[in-house]
Amino acid sequence: MIVLALDTAGVDCAAAVYDSGSDSVIGEVTETIGRGHAEHLMDVVDRALAEAGIALAAVERVVVTVGPGSFTGIRIGVAAARGFALSLNVPAVGVTTLEVMAAAVRETNPGKSVLAAIDAKREEIYLQSFDADGHPLDEARAVAIDEARAIADAFDGVVTGSAVARLGGLPPAARPDAFPIATVARLGAAKPVSEKPKPLYLRGPDARPQAGYAVARV
Repeated sequence: MIVLALDTAGVDCAAAVYDSGSDSVIGEVTETIGRGHAEHLMDVVDRALAEAGIALAAVERVVVTVGPGSFTGIRIGVAAARGFALSLNVPAVGVTTLEVMAAAVRETNPGKSVLAAIDAKREEIYLQSFDADGHPLDEARAVAIDEARAIADAFDGVVTGSAVARLGGLPPAARPDAFPIATVARLGAAKPVSEKPKPLYLRGPDARPQAGYAVARV
């Protein structure tokens, strides 16, 4: 099965073409851009397909990161994935950024449970724990830093992500989280197809309209 994987949930704009039959990534492009995913994504996809040497029509499944992460970036990626799936008449599946982080860590820590922790700002942490086989042990959620520290202290396994420093009472990490696109592709290829991917927002957007400038409805 040929899989097209997309990630716009963080600072990266990434696409990969994965062949599940040979378990190999045959085309991959990742650009660390911070913002501007909408302007870059289609070019990144075209370059990944060109590197793989296949046409878009050969794609049999589309995979996308659904969050938590950048509110705007997630919307862009999910919309693109659903658009590709609709035009190609193939299934689309979503993977969370937390499960991607956990899977990436398990590659170098086999047999270990993993607690994925993203610094969500505003004194909150996005958290989810997974067993050694990658099965979730709880739900993804946003918790206050003090609660997150208590959870991390009691966790028997590897803790990973941009929130690790915060959990130890240190300043925020210098680099935001990245979600390896090859891992996104492999996870998505193995997932059962159910409902269409949709954004995983664990809280509302940081940007809110100013009430004083709202236009009255008539």
